[in-house]
Amino acid sequence: MITGADLPHTDQLSTPGTWPFRLAQPLVRVALRTYWRVQVHDLTYLPADGPVVLAVNHLGVLDGPLLAAVTPRTSFALVKKEMYDGPLGWLLTQFGQIPIDRHAVDPTAIRRSVKVLRDGGVLAVFPEGVRGLGDVRRARGGAVYLAMVTGAPIVPVALLGTREPGHSTDDLPRRGAPVHVVYGPPIRVPRLAWPRPRTLVAQHTEQLRRTLADHVVGAQRRTGLILPGPPGPKAARKFKTTGPSEHSRAT
Repeated sequence: MITGADLPHTDQLSTPGTWPFRLAQPLVRVALRTYWRVQVHDLTYLPADGPVVLAVNHLGVLDGPLLAAVTPRTSFALVKKEMYDGPLGWLLTQFGQIPIDRHAVDPTAIRRSVKVLRDGGVLAVFPEGVRGLGDVRRARGGAVYLAMVTGAPIVPVALLGTREPGHSTDDLPRRGAPVHVVYGPPIRVPRLAWPRPRTLVAQHTEQLRRTLADHVVGAQRRTGLILPGPPGPKAARKFKTTGPSEHSRAT
């Protein structure tokens, strides 16, 4: 039997505020649908209530905002901590999103994620870890681990069109471009008390990777929109100096 004591300690954490998100979500949804030809498929696979982990392929900078806007339920996401520099970080914090250190074990991010799921919320995870091909050739174990801890089902989501061929991962699609969000049937992994063997987490992560990769392939067949291929180089940014002009490539 699994009890609250088996979960990472979350009692001292506050529940993320949802009113800024609820206020902004319909406005952002309308704006996205006005600027791009956004189509959402199979929303019936998203449970109407209870904890849910969304496992999503990752193509470009539009992925997170798009998913949050079109998912009917209030959702939170794990966002790389580098995005929290400057005004954007303040905005992400107001919307209750969760910063994570991708290069080390991040106990705070884990506890906050578990808190969202224990409260019956929706948490989006990008198993690939970085923006790229979006074909899910690799996957990290976060989505499976959180599902094992909380018992939440994992819903695979395929994003297509959020990055166009030759564009960098920081680029947005051209105005009027087709964009598709395709939900898939929920996946269940066993809910386990601590300790959770790494080998078992790895085994179920590979199963999730294959399922999500197959779902992305199926979404391409269904929509007629294919993955964009390798990302192009990021645009060079020009900086004025007192001497000869210099160019610095964004990182």
